[in-house]
Amino acid sequence: MKSVKRLWIAFSLVVGASFLVLGIYGYDIYQKAPPIPVQVITPDGKVLFTREEIKDGQNVWQSIGGQQLGSVWGHGAYQAPDWSADWLHRESIYMLDKMAAQTYHAPFYQLKTEQQALLKEQLQQDIRKNTYDPETGKITVSKLRAEAIAATSEHYQGLFMNEPSKESLRKAYSIPANTIKDSGRMHLMNAFFFWASWSCVTNRPGSQVSYTQNWPPDRIIGNTPASNLVLWTGFSVIILLFGIGVLVYQHARTKEDEVEPEHLPKKDPLLSIVTTPSMKATLKYFWVVSALIVLQVFLGIFTAHYGVEGNGFYGLSIANLVPYSISRTWHVQLAIFWIATSWLATGLYIAPAVSGYEPKFQRLGVNFLFIALLIIVGGSLLGQWLGVMQKLGLIDNFWFGHQGYEYVDLGRFWQIFLFVGLWLWLTLMYRALAPAIKSRSADRNLLIMFMIASTAIALFYGAGLMWGRHTNLAIAEYWRWWVVHLWVEGFFEVFATVVSAFLFVRMGLLKIKTASVSVLFSTIIFLAGGILGTFHHLYFSGTPTAVLALGATFSALEVVPLVLLGIEAYGNYQLSKSTLWLDAYKWPIYCFIAVAFWNFLGAGIFGFVINPPIALYYMQGLNTTPVHGHTALFGVYGMLGIGLMLFVLRGIYNKYAWKNGLLKFSFWSINIGLLLMVVISVLPVGILQTMASIEHGMWYARSAEFLQQPVMQNLRWMRAFGDLLFAAGTIGLAWFVVGLATGRSLDKTKLLKGTGVRKKTVEAILD
Repeated sequence: MKSVKRLWIAFSLVVGASFLVLGIYGYDIYQKAPPIPVQVITPDGKVLFTREEIKDGQNVWQSIGGQQLGSVWGHGAYQAPDWSADWLHRESIYMLDKMAAQTYHAPFYQLKTEQQALLKEQLQQDIRKNTYDPETGKITVSKLRAEAIAATSEHYQGLFMNEPSKESLRKAYSIPANTIKDSGRMHLMNAFFFWASWSCVTNRPGSQVSYTQNWPPDRIIGNTPASNLVLWTGFSVIILLFGIGVLVYQHARTKEDEVEPEHLPKKDPLLSIVTTPSMKATLKYFWVVSALIVLQVFLGIFTAHYGVEGNGFYGLSIANLVPYSISRTWHVQLAIFWIATSWLATGLYIAPAVSGYEPKFQRLGVNFLFIALLIIVGGSLLGQWLGVMQKLGLIDNFWFGHQGYEYVDLGRFWQIFLFVGLWLWLTLMYRALAPAIKSRSADRNLLIMFMIASTAIALFYGAGLMWGRHTNLAIAEYWRWWVVHLWVEGFFEVFATVVSAFLFVRMGLLKIKTASVSVLFSTIIFLAGGILGTFHHLYFSGTPTAVLALGATFSALEVVPLVLLGIEAYGNYQLSKSTLWLDAYKWPIYCFIAVAFWNFLGAGIFGFVINPPIALYYMQGLNTTPVHGHTALFGVYGMLGIGLMLFVLRGIYNKYAWKNGLLKFSFWSINIGLLLMVVISVLPVGILQTMASIEHGMWYARSAEFLQQPVMQNLRWMRAFGDLLFAAGTIGLAWFVVGLATGRSLDKTKLLKGTGVRKKTVEAILD
């Protein structure tokens, strides 16, 4: 097993070196984040904003939904504008019009080209100059810019409060009247919006690009792509091609030692596993998973409909009860909850099955964890609603309400509660697996990797506790992507790879040595790009240039292992047909095939389309991102969660064959619906937005003027075809799971093949 030992060494080196670099440049982000000034003042000393107001303003923004209502620095929702881009453009247009009136006595848009160019140059000299004084901690803005700040602040106050003239704009943005209920809070949020936009246009000290690498694109203010974006985009493509070449060579040199069909087990080996009380106790987890899937998909349809009807749902005015920011929050949060619950429950089921050991009080622990998860789900969703409805103070909102950061929206108390729950889950896993790990059995390498992945799942969620209520947004984003990328996209992926290998080994479809080598090699390749690939989310989040270089290079490597997923999918398809008893696992295996397909298309192709720096410069915050998000999150992690659920349910309901008609309908409806949703609606909207971003700027691509055009409205309406088919599939899946409990989904005229019971015996039992 020298090859396995070498792979363990390589795994340790890759993980150790990657986290060392991630930590070093994380420290650099801390040191070079856009400074939050003590005061923002005019040349005559008038104070516009203070540091405390900017920090509290960030909390006000978070309390109304934060990244679930528009976006800042390109991260967040897509219905309302990117507030940093929108603020900058409004501020700049005000200044240009004022200068045009003073100099040429005409509106800016009526001036000759050379006159406009002269005023743009004057504008850029004003707003791009970094006037932050490190000694006093103050930012000085010109008198004209102070006027522009006041005018923009007034616009936002009318928008977020209740000015009647802004009603049509509120509808376009899906913002209910009085989203902010008092002018004091509104002043604070304006302070934060100013600082966020100031960071986007002000050059870093000693540099000709802004703190956000000149993002958002807007030629009026001089925000054009820097040369390093093009350089590192080219380098990322070279790295991608090189990585694919190496991986194809490695795959050709070390083809898997597959089990020959004639050597496959004659009956299902999993039927011999004794289902312990704790394993049976996981059943309730999957009932909840099925319910949450349906609820999450309904909220997705609900949220998407806000895009075409503003603040209504087929004529019903419900935005004052369930505003867009809440429906989207719940839609995203429930996706994380049900996928994670499915995977955690699978781990709790598999651990005793692998070791053959049921620890004392294991069932009690499984039941206790279930209750804790229900409290976390219900409590966090209620807290988010209370926060967005402005029923909590800023401190209470941070702890129990809405933190405003996408994917980690739940309040800090609920974060800590979930973190403790994950460590309880890890303890339950280790108690059950410990005897098998200590026995030094042939599958010990898989068991160790299983425990490493499980430990990482519990550990890395803790990154969400690393920011505080007033943490600089650039630093908070660094840690948020540790959760979203490393926790969700990273170690959950490793966990899923190991669990899948375990299932195939236990079914006799894969040799232990082959599985051990495959899992270790796949993990090394994935983490080699995945850990430092975290930086590709941070190109334009107030981070230094080195982060852009590392993110571009290593995010390209993330795509490399996905090029062979077609082979994996074909292998799984062949396995599903290799022996008669495997027909009972057809639809779980088909879910794994779907995972390979969506990994290649959603995570691979759609992911790489937006990852290179020059592409993301124009696409960040547009509908090209949810193309990748939906096909990767649901297509990969969701389908895998469904596949794992069906495998476990097959083990629990292992006496009779299943009636698979409903499963067949659900599988194809979900996958075809997801594809239609993306191809005929979300992707075309994203492409048109990208063209608008390149030609006019991010502010225009996200504006009501652009998105409310008939063609854009029609494209959003067309999403209904895919959404309804997708929803029908999820309802069918939930109905099938309920049918297993009632017996409706079981074919009681057929025992599973390999049980040793003849059909006539079954008939006698039924009689």
